[in-house]
Parts: sequence; structure tokens; C-alpha cells
Amino acid sequence: MPKTTPPRPTDAELAILKVLWRRGPCTVREVFETFGETKTTGYTTALKLMQIMADKGLVKRDESERAHRYEAVLAEDETQRRLVGDLLQKAFDGSAKNLVLQALSSRRASAEELAEIRRMLDELERGER
Repeated sequence: MPKTTPPRPTDAELAILKVLWRRGPCTVREVFETFGETKTTGYTTALKLMQIMADKGLVKRDESERAHRYEAVLAEDETQRRLVGDLLQKAFDGSAKNLVLQALSSRRASAEELAEIRRMLDELERGER
């Protein structure tokens, strides 16, 4: 049976994935406690979301210990590429130029960000990416 790519995460699922990317494999309690610092999500809500995410293939669950540990199936950069690709097609009709122009006009980029963007553009022109 061919391996399928997980669906695009919802905003709530993306918040959980961000915790898992930052901290590595976590229990529901660890994710909940991280949310406790910034959100009003309850423990049972976090548990249910993570169970749904496991069913969807967004996370994998290690059931070898009493407290199950969850980890993201896809790396952060891969998920970001998929989300940007979807946005590129849906909102910008595939125009990378329009996407970049809108991104740069919506928030002022730092000098470091602009330098990294210039490096990336140079690499693309040289065919290194």
C-alpha cells in the first residue's frame, strides 16, 4: 500500500506541531503545559486533537510507555513548503513573484532576513538550489 502524505493541518493542529518541532516527542501533558503558558486550551481538547492528528497521519504515537509520546511525521520545513505551495496556488495563481512581494510588503523584513533572501536569490540564479 503506497504511503500517503498527511493532510494540511488546521490552525489548532499547527500549534501542536510547532510545540513538537520545538521540543521533540512529547506527551499530551507536556504539550498542554506548553499551551498553558499562552493559550486557554484544556487538557482533554489537546488530547482529542492529538488523537485526531494521529489518525490523520500528522503525528505518530509511541505507545510503549504508559504516557504515550507524540512526534510530528513531517519536518517543520516540509510542512511549511506544503503550506506555502498551497497558498501560492490558491491565492497567487502560482506566481512566486506576487507571493514574495506581498510577504515583503506586509511586514518589514530585518537586515538579516533581507541578507538571507539575497543569498537565496543569488543561489537560485547560479542554479545551486
